[in-house]
Amino acid sequence: MAIKELLQKGILGETYSESEAYEMMNEILEGKATEVQLSSLLTILRLRGETISEIIGFSTAILDHTLPLHVDFPQLLDTCGTGGDGASTFNISTASALMLSSDGVKVAKHGNSAVTSKSGSADVLSRLGIQSSSDVSEINRNLDEFSLCFLFAPNYHPALRHASQTRKGLSFRTVFNILGPLVNPAHPTHQLIGAFNRETAEKMAIAISQFKNQRTLVVTGEDGLDECSIFAPTHFFEVKDGQVSEFTLSPEDVGLTYGKLEDVTVSSSQESAALIQGVLKGNAPESARNIVVYNTAASLYLTGRSDSIREGVSYAQDLIASGKALEHLEMIQNQTGGVPYAATNS
Repeated sequence: MAIKELLQKGILGETYSESEAYEMMNEILEGKATEVQLSSLLTILRLRGETISEIIGFSTAILDHTLPLHVDFPQLLDTCGTGGDGASTFNISTASALMLSSDGVKVAKHGNSAVTSKSGSADVLSRLGIQSSSDVSEINRNLDEFSLCFLFAPNYHPALRHASQTRKGLSFRTVFNILGPLVNPAHPTHQLIGAFNRETAEKMAIAISQFKNQRTLVVTGEDGLDECSIFAPTHFFEVKDGQVSEFTLSPEDVGLTYGKLEDVTVSSSQESAALIQGVLKGNAPESARNIVVYNTAASLYLTGRSDSIREGVSYAQDLIASGKALEHLEMIQNQTGGVPYAATNS
């Protein structure tokens, strides 16, 4: 079915099957959709909401166009969020990735420069002075030596360039916010994903259970934060062995106190980098430390390093108090070549 016919179907309020979604995304990635057609599609999806079949079809098409990346580790974690929550928080998942890798958890952080946020993971890593590399052998070496690599999305998804200008021209989050966390080229075995609302989190979890063999936690704060929130209860959708279960925790349930949102908001990647360093040094505002600890704890539980998220909180707090997390960041910064990361497409 031609993209014009598929758009007409969307205008009439109909949803797309998995195969139709795959076909439409394939047209986009091959540069066959005009900017007007893509804008129309993204607007239609945003107004009515994406279905699980559409999320699977779109994601599968992107993965089929993704450059292959072979990493040889039995357990590999990604920590990322959809973005688009409008909260302007610092790069919490990036801080969490640094914490986790300091304890030997292998993290393949998949991310990009800012599109719907103040600071993308690529932006803040550049501010932290972490050197760039995109060579596959170096990615594996750095995972081995530092337990961390950064996968700059445009290097692995060149076909998405056909959608980049349209995305930048729109003032709202789109389905690409949902798809980004689902198309890590390293195919992690475990993933902590933050979503901007409960409905989206549940859809993403169900989609993952149907097309990925991956242990996952999809989380969303009742306040709309795409993280484990310390400002409101957090909904967790756990994907394990193809099944999805749900539970909800408040900050107090995991041994933390409710925080202040203003202590975790930033206006630039420079401010985000400074706050991450403050967290690892232990001198950042309590709310900033606690939200990184909470999200790190969720990944410690997910990867089997703790039996519960509450136990993971104590574990993560020790990584800061001992200086282990800060020493790890400084070691990466001081190594020639640093973490595999690229701030540009060149």
